[in-house]
This record gives sequence, C-alpha cells and structure tokens, in this order.
Amino acid sequence: MKISTVSRHLREGTKNVIRNGWMTFASISSISISLFILGIFVLITLNVNDIANQIEKQVEINVYLEVNTPQSQIDMLESQIKGIPEVKTIKFVSKEEGLVYLRGKLGESGKALLEGFDGDNNPLNDAFTVEVDDPRNVAAVADQISALNVGKDPKPIYKVNYGKGTVEALFKVTEIVRWVGFGIVILLSFTAVFLIANTIKITILARRKEIAIMKLVGATNSFIRWPFFIEGALLGFIGSVIPIGLILGGYWKLMNTGSLDLSLMMIKLTPFSDISFTLTALLLGIGMVIGVWGSLISVRKFLRV
Repeated sequence: MKISTVSRHLREGTKNVIRNGWMTFASISSISISLFILGIFVLITLNVNDIANQIEKQVEINVYLEVNTPQSQIDMLESQIKGIPEVKTIKFVSKEEGLVYLRGKLGESGKALLEGFDGDNNPLNDAFTVEVDDPRNVAAVADQISALNVGKDPKPIYKVNYGKGTVEALFKVTEIVRWVGFGIVILLSFTAVFLIANTIKITILARRKEIAIMKLVGATNSFIRWPFFIEGALLGFIGSVIPIGLILGGYWKLMNTGSLDLSLMMIKLTPFSDISFTLTALLLGIGMVIGVWGSLISVRKFLRV
C-alpha cells in the first residue's frame, strides 16, 4: 500500500470520528462505560486473586514436640522433615521463644495470664514451623510428618496442627472467588463487544449511501474498509483511555491516601505498577480490537450491495 493511500485512509478515518459528532460521542461513551465496568471487575479480580495467594502462603504446619524430647531425637526429626520433598523451609521454635512470641501477641491485656510461666514452669512445647512449596500440599505433608511417630518409643511428636478443615475450606472459597471473578470478566467482555459493535454499526448505517456510491464508482472493498477500520480503532483507543485514566487515578489515590489499611490482616493490595501495566494493556487491546472488529462486521454487510 502506497504512503499516499495510507495517509488518505488515516485522514478519512480521523475525519469520520470528528464529523460524526453525536454518533462519535455515543460510540465513545458506550465503549468507555463498558470498559470502565469491565476494568473495575478486572481490578477487583486481580486483587482478590493476589489476596487469596497471600492468604494461602500464610498457611503453615506447626509440629509440637513431646515434653522432654531428647535433643538427638529432635535433630533426627528435623532431618527427616527436611527430607520430605514438598517441604520448603523448617524452623525450630523452642518453648522459650514460643512464650516470648505469645506474650508479644497478647500484649498488655494478656500479660497477667502468663505471669509465672518462665523457666521450668513454661507450659508450652518445643515446636517446628514448616512451610511447604505449595499450600495445597499442606494436608499431605502433615500426614507424612505425623507418620514419623510410627515405630518410635518414646514418640517425639505430640501434635501436628495446620488448621485441618479450615485450610480446606479456605482453598475452596479462594477457588470459587477466582472462578466467579473470571466468569464476571468474561461476561462483561461479551457485553462490551455487543454494545460497541452495535454502536459502530449505527455509525456506519448513517453512511450507507456514501458506501454504495463508492462501490458504484469502482472503489475496491479494501479501499472502503480501511477508513472504517481506522475509525473503529480510534474510537476504541479514545474509549479505552478514559476508563484507564479514571480507574488508575482512583487506584493510585486509594494506594497513597492510606484510607484502606489491611496491614492488620497481613494482606496487601496488588502494587500499582503491576495493576497499571496489566489493566492498560488489557483495556487498550480490547477497545481497539473490538472497534476494528465491529467496523469489519458492519462494513462487510454493505460491501455486498
């Protein structure tokens, strides 16, 4: 294609956007509203998935040892737990360290409850804190650790705790949240496609006589299509930029005003840099592709005249 032809298509596509006035406004508004709703749900879905991953990573196994377990047996047990393939890290927590942690967690309100439990009066057990490579392997690893008691006398393990029942329920909930979020995004994507394509069809319908005249004077199909492709891409681009600016502006303010503090829940919102790239690429891509696709479908009908 010649440079002059490309320039002509760009000029015509841009002119179409400008001279259509209210129709252009309606198209851009439709795109912006659809993609704004879609963008909000994408934003929510990304954060929900990120938070679910954070919660899953906090799942760990606590292996409580019997009182007066010999050091040699503790060392052997640690070596055996490390040998389990799914185990990522293991940390020994003495009962003294456990008491310090418990006092810090309870604060001043629980200080009186732990009074006099130092030294030999410490009621806590020595323990191992085990982290696995995949949170979904927690139950299987806990069973393998419990099995290390078999054939040993005295048994070194008092109890293996990983929140059985609660952890499985957590995984089910996070899985449901992910799929529901994904389903909403897909549904809104199809809704956006329908609205945008129909809006562009209305735009082209208003110029059906112009297209018919161009066909009569010998214009090729591609010559007629290209300005509409460019018009659709421009409408999609402009309609995408507006919701991107609104959503990212609002998210930036939310992240920097401190109005939403989830630190006490040990979870954080997805970083702005990760959100901005993903959201911008997604909405721009959807807007422009749908704009061109809507133009293609709409023009094709009139090229048969």
